[in-house]
Amino acid sequence: MEVILKEDVANLGLRGEVVKVADGYGRNYLLPRKLAMQATEANKAIIEQMKAAAERRSATEKAQAEVLVTKLEPVMLSFIRKAGEQGHLFGSVTSADIAAELAAQGFEVDRRKIQLGEPLKNLGDYTVAIRLHREVIARVRVKVRAEAGELVAAPAQEAATE
Repeated sequence: MEVILKEDVANLGLRGEVVKVADGYGRNYLLPRKLAMQATEANKAIIEQMKAAAERRSATEKAQAEVLVTKLEPVMLSFIRKAGEQGHLFGSVTSADIAAELAAQGFEVDRRKIQLGEPLKNLGDYTVAIRLHREVIARVRVKVRAEAGELVAAPAQEAATE
């Protein structure tokens, strides 16, 4: 079955591409979720118009993302958490925590755009990547510190997360 993608689909293709998929995948997943439509001649003409509109929209989204990057780069987020003697946290700092802290500082960023491979579970300084657009990535510094009054025997480590 050939379908035209209406949205970017991971491991399949980008918006506007014509891809060949298994019949069941197309009928039971892509079409009901409105991620794709069948590749007919009429739909191909419609998708050309959608591509032009998507390119214009993508260009404006990219420009907005680049402006947001300049505002996000100097931001430093700080988290105070309970930690053990070796600097290991009781709990962790997740992408949802980072998104909430950014929202508190006036930046609306979807937590799914924060590229944190796994939650931060140790004290230290980190650099976290935020994919604002397909081509634009911002980097935010995150400090994870122990609560006041807690002594940490091991020094904090420097790490980069992407």
